[in-house]
Amino acid sequence: MENTEYPLTDRDYSWLSFNNRVLLEAADPAVPVYERIKFLAIYSSNLDEFFRVRVAALRSIVDIDKEKINRKFTLPPAELLEKILKEVNRQQEEFGRIKRDRIIPELKENGIYLYRDEPVKPAHNEFVDHYFKSKVLSHLQPVMMTSATEEPYLDNRALYLMVDMEDDQGDRHFAHLNIPSDVLPRFIELPRDDQFYYYIALDDVIRENLDFIFPGYTIKDSYSIKLNRDADLNIDDEFSGNLVKKIRKQITKRNLGVPSRFLYDLRMPDYLLQYLANAFHLKEDDLVAGGRYHNMNDLFELPNPLSPSLENETLPVLRIPELDSRSVREVMEEKDMMLHFPYQTYDYVLRYFNEAAFDPDVTEIKATFYRIAPESFVSSSLITAARNGKKVTVFVEIKARFDEANNLKWAEKMESAGIKIIYSIPGLKVHAKVALITRKTEGKEKNYAYFGTGNFNEKTAEIYADEALLTTSEKLSGELSSLFDYLEDDRRVFDFSHLLISQFNITDRFGSMIENEIENARAGKEARIVLKLNNIEDPKMIRRLYDAARAGVKVELIIRAICCILPEENLTIRRIVDRYLEHSRVYYFHNGGEQKIYMGSSDWMRRNLYRRIEVVFPVEELSMRRQVIEMIDLQLQDNVKATFIDSESKNIRVQNNLPPLRSQVAFHAYLSDLHS
Repeated sequence: MENTEYPLTDRDYSWLSFNNRVLLEAADPAVPVYERIKFLAIYSSNLDEFFRVRVAALRSIVDIDKEKINRKFTLPPAELLEKILKEVNRQQEEFGRIKRDRIIPELKENGIYLYRDEPVKPAHNEFVDHYFKSKVLSHLQPVMMTSATEEPYLDNRALYLMVDMEDDQGDRHFAHLNIPSDVLPRFIELPRDDQFYYYIALDDVIRENLDFIFPGYTIKDSYSIKLNRDADLNIDDEFSGNLVKKIRKQITKRNLGVPSRFLYDLRMPDYLLQYLANAFHLKEDDLVAGGRYHNMNDLFELPNPLSPSLENETLPVLRIPELDSRSVREVMEEKDMMLHFPYQTYDYVLRYFNEAAFDPDVTEIKATFYRIAPESFVSSSLITAARNGKKVTVFVEIKARFDEANNLKWAEKMESAGIKIIYSIPGLKVHAKVALITRKTEGKEKNYAYFGTGNFNEKTAEIYADEALLTTSEKLSGELSSLFDYLEDDRRVFDFSHLLISQFNITDRFGSMIENEIENARAGKEARIVLKLNNIEDPKMIRRLYDAARAGVKVELIIRAICCILPEENLTIRRIVDRYLEHSRVYYFHNGGEQKIYMGSSDWMRRNLYRRIEVVFPVEELSMRRQVIEMIDLQLQDNVKATFIDSESKNIRVQNNLPPLRSQVAFHAYLSDLHS
């Protein structure tokens, strides 16, 4: 191979480009204002997790001897951290401008008044006073900060007011005070008048009553603060001892992690900021200036008194008549089915499990769980199946970040009902989204397999755009059965010919399909690769895509979030952010006109390809291939919600003279016509 340069951008900086794309949606005047508010909330929630995990990890690396660093960086870690924080500050300023200059005025134009940094009107004083004393006061925990205070503590991600005050001798005192948004609404509705619906933040209700909380002091001012801590679980050794116990222990320590971001009100004076930095042992890089209000993911809670006005027009959830008129099993015995969420109802997945739980001929059910819904109907169905005498085996990934406690809770409930629970494999995460039902009639066994791109989670299925295949294919279900055997005993060796599974054949098979396109291009044939992924970061696969594009293969990427590859001739990159979170993975290879189409759970990141169990499945039935191709074609034509990613990882709006095409709305219309 020629010594060719393969440009890469850093994964964390690339992720900031994705979050900036979310912010662009919040700024778009064509988007209804309450949807724009939701995008502000999504942006804030995303950034919060980014600091808890990625920035925390990067800061720890900055302090490590460079000889001990395993990860490769596009820039020295300290320089990269500086670049990231600079971009975050720029985005945070833009966030404030959008909220202050666009969202708040537009709400006011529509008769919705949101108090912000202003005294309460006389007409609302009595209500605010009563609400504070009857609802808020009992939840407050004011803490005076003095030189005698030992190890002051702030809860991870919790909201606080830092109060600056003087006593009657003129001496200055500081206190911090929790904002109990974990038990009370963040936004409180006030009595309306003929002109406006009024809402006030819980923060401001407390600010209005600081004199009551701290009698005998003169309140000089108050400032919102929030501390993010390193939230990653640090399991030093997964291969010995009880992994479940180790994870439980680490979960309890999550709120004790080292600081990764101290967010403070930009108005805070230097003397108070320095006092806090000393009190909480903060470094300069930990200090991030923000606005008057933090935890803006709470904007999800802002009521809309005019609903459904000021929101997206509802796309009705679609149903499939043949699945409504017969059992899922009967339809699967006749033909394979492909499901598209959230366009089509998730009821069919629940019925897949529910029908099996009560079917007297079903003998066994197996499934993998990565992120379980808090109130999981799927888990409840499996519990029912076990109680009805079925043999049920469930692999529960207890290392799914931020879902460890909920997954453990459900694992224990299922285990107590007689379900065989297999926990995490040391050194690996099982990210596959698969299930297998075995039914025995007249002495013959038949398998009913489920392959998905998204979790068995009915809550996220309402907003994540994912696909699933229901099939009785013997070659696919047989290999899936072998995978479950591996999960129960990872010492056994299996050969997979049809499924692409990380740890076995996934990189080799993808590599050979890319090489095939390269050979076709060099032979003067049409050659094309289309990949729809959440993230692409693995340098080996990226190099292969660069090689393909440089050989004349048309490479078209649709990447939602992390994108470490950069565009060049024959290689374009799009990003789509709309009402649903694009989550499915699709792998399309032209293959000389006999297209190969795969779908599955695996992104092209090192963690997916080398440190997880992922399942990628072929789409072979003609009608289903058409559905997938239609979805991809619409996304490649999107000129409303799509952006190109340029060589600096910036989002450039797709602009052309074609009629407007919004791919998610267009795909909903396509599916509606398909089953009408």
